[in-house]
Amino acid sequence: MAVVSEQSPARTSATASAPTSARTSFIVIARSETDNHVTGKLRIGPFHFENGITLPNVDVAFETWGRINASRDNAVVVCHALTGDAHCGYGLGVEGWWDELIGPGRAIDTNYKFVIASNVLGGCAGSSGPASLDATGKPYALQFPLVTVRDMVRAQIALADALGVGQIEMVIGGSLGGMQAWEWPFLAPGRVKNTIVIAAHPAFPPLAIGYNEAMRQAIVSDPAWQQGSYYGTGSNPVGGLMTARSIGMLTYRSQHLFGERFGRLGLAGQETLAGSESVLRHDPLQAFTQPHFAVESYLHHQGSKLHARFDANSYLYLTRAMDTHDVGRNRGGLMAAYRTLDTNLTVIGIDTDYLYAASGLAQAVRDLRRAGVEASYVELASSYGHDAFLLEQEQLGRILSGVERGEQS
Repeated sequence: MAVVSEQSPARTSATASAPTSARTSFIVIARSETDNHVTGKLRIGPFHFENGITLPNVDVAFETWGRINASRDNAVVVCHALTGDAHCGYGLGVEGWWDELIGPGRAIDTNYKFVIASNVLGGCAGSSGPASLDATGKPYALQFPLVTVRDMVRAQIALADALGVGQIEMVIGGSLGGMQAWEWPFLAPGRVKNTIVIAAHPAFPPLAIGYNEAMRQAIVSDPAWQQGSYYGTGSNPVGGLMTARSIGMLTYRSQHLFGERFGRLGLAGQETLAGSESVLRHDPLQAFTQPHFAVESYLHHQGSKLHARFDANSYLYLTRAMDTHDVGRNRGGLMAAYRTLDTNLTVIGIDTDYLYAASGLAQAVRDLRRAGVEASYVELASSYGHDAFLLEQEQLGRILSGVERGEQS
């Protein structure tokens, strides 16, 4: 592993896909030749956001696995979900969130594929977002421009250009990552051979917008949020972010899984004392402020885990970006947009997904076919609900192998 100094980006014939007038440079932070793994940052400047605001530069944190081939057409772009990051595969001694899918001999085989993943704009895992410093050295906070999924993908296209990639063999992602996958063939027409969308509609559904709003209200109603200017104050909206995460977790897993895992049991170590009995043994203050059922403890734990690694303002920005996702927006509507697609598209639904209903994804594929798009629908069977795109990696691997062999229909 070595630290490498700043380098000039590779120039490709695809630079027209990059943000207008953008200049790019990248620095490799760490390199592991054993794993063919690189971590780094790309600086893009200026960057023009879809809402009309321009920043002098933005940074995109990225990781790659494998090597680009001589034809520059073996790249696989992996897009992450709401609270994810670029570390989708094994590297620097740490497993990635899709570790069973990405690596030598796996479904996305890094012996042959050049895998690229990046943290989205607006995030907080190395890419520019509200916690980043502006030109004065202060955090942007709510002065950071509102971000769209299209902004995220335009930054990813600039990254692919800088890494010397020509044609893209595959773009894949789930949830917010799936929304990015939807946008790739529109923003890089003719460049993406295979697009794989998991658990993401072509337009964000209203029920999901409603849940996002409930999560945002939990954050902005926390007095410690301070209208987004909490950086450096010693007070963060911990309670608001934890509540937002609790709301989200209830939509990510299935009713069956919650019942099977938790039932009505009390907390660990109190198996003989049911949750309802535990509540009745305490005064109202403790009954309302402390977990008594195992499922409550689980939600508290998930909220604490997220607070330790995620920025509350990024949560606001990224959920709002999800709300605006609609591939038909400014393209004449969904059917008109579909008719411009030039990619082999596979949409994967999850049979127990509450928010991103499999029936809606199957209907999208029927519409795509009517529009003349080479599109396939595959349904993943799982008790995990929406989170199956992260947890059912063996099943996903079989689906990806079928896509590569052209077996989906």
